[in-house]
Amino acid sequence: MNELLNIGLIYSTVRTATPLLLAALGGLYSERAGVINIALEGLMLVGAFTAAVVTHYTHSPWIGLTAAIAAGVLIAAIHAVLCISFKAQQVVSGMAINILLIGVPALLSGAFFESTGATPQIPLHELLQYAPVVIAFALVPVTWYVLYRTPFGLRLRAVGENPEAADAAGVSVTRIRYAGVLLSGALAAIGGAYLSIGQSSLFTRNMTAGRGFIALAALIFGKWRPVQTMLACLLFGLAEALATQMQGVVRVPVQFIQIIPYVLTMIVLAGFIGLSRAPRAIGIPYQKEK
Repeated sequence: MNELLNIGLIYSTVRTATPLLLAALGGLYSERAGVINIALEGLMLVGAFTAAVVTHYTHSPWIGLTAAIAAGVLIAAIHAVLCISFKAQQVVSGMAINILLIGVPALLSGAFFESTGATPQIPLHELLQYAPVVIAFALVPVTWYVLYRTPFGLRLRAVGENPEAADAAGVSVTRIRYAGVLLSGALAAIGGAYLSIGQSSLFTRNMTAGRGFIALAALIFGKWRPVQTMLACLLFGLAEALATQMQGVVRVPVQFIQIIPYVLTMIVLAGFIGLSRAPRAIGIPYQKEK
């Protein structure tokens, strides 16, 4: 077991936690504003696919990352319009986006590359192996500062807790909620882009493998607070890193090892969801009184 406890494990934990942290921080902005964003999985998928395709054609990972952010914001805008403007059921809207983006990247990959399973390999020198990691962990103190030390953060939290009072104080509930959802799309897309042009060198079908839902679990476990959410992501990242390193070391069927992060997710949700107090107005469409 000593072979598992090494510098490589720490490095692997940070790398595997990075896409979770980016998606979870994105979800934090949306849900603090009162909009449930269960579409994090789909937003990560669109970011991963767009980054891989654009990087392949432009040979620039930064252009690929920028395109991924734009795609994430676009899909998040659809979620925002449905939930905020048309007051659709937020969980249903998020799941619809997830289901849509499980199939659409494979369809487009078949059209572009005549392969629905994966996009072409990207050369090593065109990957962003470290920048997204720095961005993810730098965003934790930035998000803390934004939430608790800026007028925007105060308004965001007010809209998620008591939109009626925020509206009475002159805050545009609709505008703040749109901002929160669009930010979630941008950050989740960066997390997805890191999977395809950072951890890996191509997009493969359904490559997020439930990470969007694990990020949502980390957000709940972290009680919708940036530092606690980061620690929760590191815990899930450690579970995934251990599962990877245990393969071939521990004599257990590989299938049982691979389910460790998902079992941990279920345990966390079952044990801690009742202890976490969500923003009071989350999931409740706001209708301005006339």
